[in-house]
Amino acid sequence: MFTGLVEEIGVVEELEQLDDAVRIAVRAPKVTEDAAPGDSIAVDGVCLTVVDSVDGTFTADVMRETLDRSRLGTYKAGSRVNLERALAAGQRMGGHIVQGHVDGVAEVVSRTPSEHWEVVRFTLPEQLSRYVVEKGSIAVNGTSLTVSAVGEGYFEVSLIPTTLRETTAGALAPGDLVNLEVDIVAKYVEKMVQG
Repeated sequence: MFTGLVEEIGVVEELEQLDDAVRIAVRAPKVTEDAAPGDSIAVDGVCLTVVDSVDGTFTADVMRETLDRSRLGTYKAGSRVNLERALAAGQRMGGHIVQGHVDGVAEVVSRTPSEHWEVVRFTLPEQLSRYVVEKGSIAVNGTSLTVSAVGEGYFEVSLIPTTLRETTAGALAPGDLVNLEVDIVAKYVEKMVQG
């Protein structure tokens, strides 16, 4: 489990194509300080299992299912990614419950700067729209954000300078793809109500 609070921006060093998967190597000095094989690290919101961790770089295997459901298949050497280690028992939980299980991909539509924040609009895949509500939580590339507006086929978030500076959100441009994870609580409530 994760909180959606990004610890570090890492850099993809290598992508090794396997038969039906990719082995990714990410340079990440902070999140690899205590990383061991089997640990979970969220890469742009996708929970990956550490295969190896050496000299500030970790490797993980990404299976076809994950490549099909996320934007990990678009990465190249040099891509910058949001990183978060799994939540340890006893830590404060800011953000919201993030599993690292991507529900879909969205596209950046626009960025509107303001004096103290920036509004970013994303497309909203129809199959996810029922889970996205104004003032609700959503994970965008693994970053826990509050939805500031929702409309037909889109949602918006308002980003403070800290989020723009300390996550990859500051570099997003119209046309860029992002990973989305909707609030797991909304999915459970829907299932219980449907009975």
